[in-house]
Amino acid sequence: MSGKRSRAQAPGSFRVAVGRPSARAPRGTGRPVPPGAGANKSEAVRLPVAAGKDTGLEQMTEETWGKVQGVLRQQVGENNYQTWIQPISFRSCEDGVVRLSVPTSFFGTWVNRNFGDAILIGLHKAGEEASRLVFEVANTAARTPCARDQVPATADADSAAPAAASPAAAAPAPAPRASDPSPARPRGALGGTDVHGAALDARYTFDTFVVGKPNELAHAAARRVAEGGPVTFNPLFLYGGVGLGKTHLMHAIAWHMRQQQPDLNILFLSAEQFMYRFVQALREKQMMDFKQLFRSVDVLMVDDVQFIAGKDSTQEEFFHTFNALVDQNKQIVISGDRTPTEMSDMENRIVSRLQSGLVVDLHPTDYELRLGILQQKVEAYAEQYPQLSIEPGVLEFLSHRISTNVRVLEGALMRLFAMASLVGRKIDMAMTQDCLADILRASERKVSIDEIQRRVAEHYNIRLAEMIGPTRVRTVARPRQIAMYLCKYMTTRSLPEIGRRFGGRDHTTIMHGVKRIEELKEKDTQIADDLELLRRSLEA
Repeated sequence: MSGKRSRAQAPGSFRVAVGRPSARAPRGTGRPVPPGAGANKSEAVRLPVAAGKDTGLEQMTEETWGKVQGVLRQQVGENNYQTWIQPISFRSCEDGVVRLSVPTSFFGTWVNRNFGDAILIGLHKAGEEASRLVFEVANTAARTPCARDQVPATADADSAAPAAASPAAAAPAPAPRASDPSPARPRGALGGTDVHGAALDARYTFDTFVVGKPNELAHAAARRVAEGGPVTFNPLFLYGGVGLGKTHLMHAIAWHMRQQQPDLNILFLSAEQFMYRFVQALREKQMMDFKQLFRSVDVLMVDDVQFIAGKDSTQEEFFHTFNALVDQNKQIVISGDRTPTEMSDMENRIVSRLQSGLVVDLHPTDYELRLGILQQKVEAYAEQYPQLSIEPGVLEFLSHRISTNVRVLEGALMRLFAMASLVGRKIDMAMTQDCLADILRASERKVSIDEIQRRVAEHYNIRLAEMIGPTRVRTVARPRQIAMYLCKYMTTRSLPEIGRRFGGRDHTTIMHGVKRIEELKEKDTQIADDLELLRRSLEA
């Protein structure tokens, strides 16, 4: 078929050839080429001069897009096809630029990043001269949220994309730095919920966080993230037991970031809230809004991530949200009640992502840290109750007796001040024991001396008979002193009684052993770690 052959043009229209038009049959095929396609993949587009009926060429392009969708359906799978390919509709093709209609700008960016190359290849195989894709949001004035140039798979699409009328037309855009101002925070379509999520507690700031040895690393890491700058710890994963300060640090990070960078788009919420928003989006068929809401933030903070363990669909969406934000160099801060590897029902790929950043443990509070927390609270209460006084020794008593949960410790102190203000009494030891009788009973150490001796002997691989016997070799004497130390602080037994249970030793020997361990745990990290491990196992 030669170039002289032509179709009769419809009245009121003319043909515009994009590329190098040719109507020659491919060499060796012996078959004619349909109008509008050639050996060099040219495309003919019929544009109407005046309003009228759609031309056959427009229909042909729609059919071509339908064929491309069919090929993609086989390549990407049914789920991806229904979610990402089926909602796309053809809009126009001119000068090698194929314009496709998508529901949201986020949708277009995601498809462009993940399936753009496959779409271009499919168009080329279908005989279309397509060099670039432009995804336009349906029924909006701003039409070019993202575009893709035809570049080799190994080329950098960022540098290859030409400038467009709108800066958003170049895709994918470089990830904004933490210091860059963010666009106005959108209000999600999911019930009009503010993108910020959970409300921040004004009490939880870095100024009110008491730092001690058990939490100094977590505090330093949280400070570094809150200061902004280059994203280094991503994600920052904070873990520890109940009432050890994880949520306090999460709120403190968010407060500090908002003060330093008011335009920063921060989303703070619990894992439970993430799941509920996800379920709501599924129910109301607003998944595109959900994805755009969560992936447009600068900082994502998720508290108590262990809540989504075992919830497969929620984990799937959390995984993709996590990856999308990391790819954009956005900061992620997550907290949990245990290490990622100890979350048995969490998917391995999520565990791997959580471990890819900085994982920091908030250790159980020691006596000094608990005392510091109480002293800070007393200073705050002194402003509220200036007429009240507290007897020396009360704070020390509480620090020793309530050791597992800081929230319980703070609640006990609040109860004391409330009681004293109501009855007009001084806070002394008698009032403390009377007012806090239920808390003190619940927190009373119920570990026995026999259990401590047995657990320490197992830990250091020595016989129980050696533990209570006269042997003085260091490999036995040191574990014996550790057991004495734990007996003093984890039981209510007196020193003479503890001595009798250690082979009839007197109370001065027990005092010496306890003092020696108190000195060593400040210098020897191994002994400090052993004490912590033994204490946790005994309290479990």
